Amino acid sequence: MTSNEMNEAAADDATAPVKEPGLWCDDGWTARVIKNMDDDGWAVEMIKDGEPEPALVGPWTMGRDKKNPKPLDSAAFNTLVKTASEVLRRHEQQLHATLHKKLTVNTESGPVNVTLDIVADEYEPHALLGAYDAAGEELAKVRVDAGFKLTKTSAHAWIEDDFRKPG
Repeated sequence: MTSNEMNEAAADDATAPVKEPGLWCDDGWTARVIKNMDDDGWAVEMIKDGEPEPALVGPWTMGRDKKNPKPLDSAAFNTLVKTASEVLRRHEQQLHATLHKKLTVNTESGPVNVTLDIVADEYEPHALLGAYDAAGEELAKVRVDAGFKLTKTSAHAWIEDDFRKPG
């Protein structure tokens, strides 16, 4: 077997499902039974492939001998994947809600939707303040500090100031 063939075989092994009593790797997830440091029991951690931290860590059931953990099985793994996926989905929704704000201001010419989209750049964090008419047409967009607070009052003041960059 050539060196290239050995590398390909090793890569295939790395993506092959692992189904051991304390470690399951499949469908982009790894479930690992670990010692619970808070007590004498066990815990299970769920890690999505490519992520540095577990998406979920929770208590794990003791086995019949009341010393060792219950082995992982297909049903438990599938439930853990579903739960961990839901945790990640909620986290993403919360992050989106934190970074993207929207409100509507009623003006003499009709409703104006004002948005604030925070750009969490490591070196130059900022936000984009935008205004859109009822049809969704952009009226204005300006760059503001990432700490800009979007409120009805600040949005109204921005509109009243002909969409000039807030000071």
